[in-house]
Amino acid sequence: MNEHNIKIERTARYYTLGELNENTKTIWFAVHGYGQLSQYFIKKFNQITDNKVFIVAPEAPSRFYLDDNFNRVGASWMTRELRQSEIDDNNDYLNSLYESLLKGFDLTNIEVNILGFSQGCATVCRWFGAGKIKCNRLLLWAGFFSNGISEVIEPEKLKNVETYYIYGDKDEFLLAYPEVSEKFRADMIKDINPKIVCFDGKHTVDELTLKTIIAGF
Repeated sequence: MNEHNIKIERTARYYTLGELNENTKTIWFAVHGYGQLSQYFIKKFNQITDNKVFIVAPEAPSRFYLDDNFNRVGASWMTRELRQSEIDDNNDYLNSLYESLLKGFDLTNIEVNILGFSQGCATVCRWFGAGKIKCNRLLLWAGFFSNGISEVIEPEKLKNVETYYIYGDKDEFLLAYPEVSEKFRADMIKDINPKIVCFDGKHTVDELTLKTIIAGF
């Protein structure tokens, strides 16, 4: 048996809040976690949208049913199968989205913030690490990597980027692997020294915490 690969063209989905125009001062790319859909994830950002803020929520291209009744659908950025190909495909997809939205748009006086939640943390780190996009702030929310931040991005690439790590003190996924998640935070502080924000909550983008963080920019 021989394994083969072939490149194909796919249709990807994304959602936006606000308008991208001459009034825009801040652009957000909000990347959801495992098993989520961007149409629901983007609602977490309703409260920070105004006539100067434009939010983009790309959706992972691989979808699956979340329940035995085949009612709820979620999406995933990658699995261990064809791992590097999926990483490369995700970067190509996100770069295409970035370029199609912002082509010809002057970003000189516009801040670009990128937020990754859970599985989306690895996705945004790899995307930014590919070196083709502007990023003023990187917010990593409730994700962790067994081999540290260097598993998904060279720490040196974040030296000029304001980076945050945000997590809930009752996050069920982090609490399930306490030694790994604690070591990850310790190593990340040593490697990139992000601003650490711990809130009272579980594995979610807490809207009040998000608003508080943005108020401190």
